[in-house]
Amino acid sequence: MSQIKIIFFDVDGTLIDMRKGKISDRTLGTLKSLQANDYILCLATGRGPLALPRFEDFGFDAHLTFNGSYCFDKEQTLLSNPIPKTEIDRLVRNATNLKRPLSIASDKLMVANGKDQDLVDYFAFAHQEVVVSEDFERVVAESDIYQIMMGLRERDYPVMMEGIQQAKITAWWDRAVDIIPANGGKGNGVRHILEKYQLDASQAMAFGDGNNDIELLQTVGLGVAMANASDDLKAVADDLCGHVAEDGVYHYCKAMGLI
Repeated sequence: MSQIKIIFFDVDGTLIDMRKGKISDRTLGTLKSLQANDYILCLATGRGPLALPRFEDFGFDAHLTFNGSYCFDKEQTLLSNPIPKTEIDRLVRNATNLKRPLSIASDKLMVANGKDQDLVDYFAFAHQEVVVSEDFERVVAESDIYQIMMGLRERDYPVMMEGIQQAKITAWWDRAVDIIPANGGKGNGVRHILEKYQLDASQAMAFGDGNNDIELLQTVGLGVAMANASDDLKAVADDLCGHVAEDGVYHYCKAMGLI
């Protein structure tokens, strides 16, 4: 562990127990102790900047948001990788054909052209509400869109992505998806952040639980899956730690001498 300099953390299901909707005192204390021990800490999430969790008396050194499409630290934007506007228009049409509303996200706002129960429940994980806006089309035309969120089941993925070349689906829940640039993903975001800090992948580790963390764990030198992680993520992980509800991150960091 002596070579580790930077640690990436997924949020939902990794730091936050989704059944309780908050981070435990022990896990929060772990983050503070890691930072006090001079590790660079980066949040790596599908959430956008507006939906990031706020932890008491603690701030991450860097943020990888929208599954890696928009990354920033305390000083500057490190990566801005929006979905091409031609693809946004086609995705909106495809969603309409499926009779599914969707929410689009820039770095400053999230607006939807409607809402259904799947989308409402998806936003609730981050304690957010779906905002339906009459300005939806204007926002599409005038803003850089980094991610689309919508309720969608796997059987409808092919219809939703028909004719799409420069965007892809990433998902950690079976009732909803994030749509991001085709060259996006948490792995791409990690590479940009490592470059900023002039670090090698061997000096990085990451914790995650969902399928959208597969690239995250594969891009760092040590990828750790939670006990509550998907089977797909566990299959690519270098190691496993305890369940989020049992402070798995704390116990792993303690056992490995990081804190």
